[in-house]
Amino acid sequence: MDLFEPGSGSQVHDLNAGILASGLFWTLPAESLRFSDGGRKAVLHAEDVGVIDSFQFGSGLGTPATVSFHIEWTATGEPVQRGKGGAVPPTDAAAFLGSFSVAESTAEFSGSEFGFSFSSNPGVNTDGTFAELGRERNGVFL
Repeated sequence: MDLFEPGSGSQVHDLNAGILASGLFWTLPAESLRFSDGGRKAVLHAEDVGVIDSFQFGSGLGTPATVSFHIEWTATGEPVQRGKGGAVPPTDAAAFLGSFSVAESTAEFSGSEFGFSFSSNPGVNTDGTFAELGRERNGVFL
């Protein structure tokens, strides 16, 4: 989760959960993400997730912080199949299989660290921008 200074657009916070030895990042318990309506709706909810604020991506500095978020997606279009799976070399950008639908989303975010906290306006949405909902398989899962 990144925060940028209004006006200048300079990055002032880079809140991330780190990268595990396996290469995975931003891992959350499975119950944090729920699907319904045959996969056409999704909710991601997490509270007080421990992260590090490194202020700028790759800065090497950091302080402990927590973030919370609630994001809801609702598909508005029909799913479209993407990717070529194992029909291309594993290094090819199309070496995945997925089904994606254009969607609408709403979200609320908050976070805190020593002497600093932030929160989004309630119901921030993707009106006029872009959201997508889908499932993807890649790597050993093809």
